[in-house]
Amino acid sequence: MTKLRLAIVGAGPAGIYAADLAIKAEKAFDISIDLFERLPAPYGLVRYGVAPDHPRIKGIISALRDVLDRGDIRLFGNVNYGTDITLDDLKKHYNAVIFSTGSMLDAPLDIPGIDLDGSYGAAEFVSWYDGHPDVPRTWPLEAREVAVIGNGNVALDVARVLAKHADDMLPTEIPGNVYDGLAASPITDVHVFGRRGPAQVKFTPLELRELGEMRDVDMILHDEDFHYDEASKTAIATNKQVFVIDKVLNQWRQRPVGNASRRLHLHFYARPVEVVGENGKVAGFRWERTEPDGEGGVRGTGEFREVPIQALYRAVGYYGSPLADLPFDELRGVLPNREGQVLKGDEVLPGVFATGWIKRGPVGLIGHTKSDAMETVGHVLRSQADWWAPEHADEASVPELLASRGVPFTTIDGWHAIDAHELALGEAVGRTRIKVVPREEMTAISRA
Repeated sequence: MTKLRLAIVGAGPAGIYAADLAIKAEKAFDISIDLFERLPAPYGLVRYGVAPDHPRIKGIISALRDVLDRGDIRLFGNVNYGTDITLDDLKKHYNAVIFSTGSMLDAPLDIPGIDLDGSYGAAEFVSWYDGHPDVPRTWPLEAREVAVIGNGNVALDVARVLAKHADDMLPTEIPGNVYDGLAASPITDVHVFGRRGPAQVKFTPLELRELGEMRDVDMILHDEDFHYDEASKTAIATNKQVFVIDKVLNQWRQRPVGNASRRLHLHFYARPVEVVGENGKVAGFRWERTEPDGEGGVRGTGEFREVPIQALYRAVGYYGSPLADLPFDELRGVLPNREGQVLKGDEVLPGVFATGWIKRGPVGLIGHTKSDAMETVGHVLRSQADWWAPEHADEASVPELLASRGVPFTTIDGWHAIDAHELALGEAVGRTRIKVVPREEMTAISRA
């Protein structure tokens, strides 16, 4: 039987699905798969990119855990590609590699004032409230009035976490430092701005409903945003998701307001123009009122408005990170590829593949990730003639290499130790889980 030694860099859903599909899809090869993850814990954005009050969405972790716990895939956590292990190293130990490193950076928003003190990328904030070990333990939450730019699920997550009372987050796995920060926040108003209308939003009905379930938070909408054009009326009539979103928004319009201590304002038809500054800090947000252009887009009306704020979060998309020794598409933030085969110019790079967001950009849900992985894995299995010929194909050589470099790598057993420790921390105070945040503490627990 032909031996296939396959490395996968990135142990989020994309990487785990690729490993699972590779093992299940092909019986002609004796497949051995190693997953490399730069964090001590697996699961990627499911652990570090989904708000802690989303237990239903986090249920995907159960399926990913089942794959890792089968025992036919090795996990090397706390291993950073490019420093702890390089492309040359992978060529010496494997026949091929799939990169599934995702998109963790914030896409840019090019407007005046975006770099003022108090202007943040949503991805940074998400990493903080999800207990990512590589971000600071504290977050500046001094603002009373905040703007969130974007009309996708991440924008709603950020707005909800900012507006929600910290005590209402306690049943979740929120880290202690995050609870303390949110509990001390003086926030009263969160403004969410979208460039287009209510029928063109990118968030899902589930996310929207959760926004309206917050205690002691008034939902503020504006009648002028609901004078629909024909394209919007057609979308509501023909698309079930848009129909539900419209129904929820109109239910909120009927709610009484004025008694809550916090307010969440939804502004549609608002094109970002400028973050207004004062003494180098965020002091306001200026936008242009837009209107439908009759072709599915919007155009400016020439009417400009401004709201006072002290902090702003841009949630206009994610962006991938360049990877050492590999080409990178700076415009899209992905590895240039053809159906998952990484390209250098117009030529396929032998043995190098991509899947997930680093392949297609930060779009699509879990279903897209699975089909994405299947396409990439298919090319891996069909490209045997271009596989690398590793000098050290024995499985013991990889942990020996990492140990020789002093890399404190973690394994699936180490992740089980972290998982059990976090569950025990939560049980001690009547909660499901409390995340361990510092990388050193996670690594120590996993290697005990």
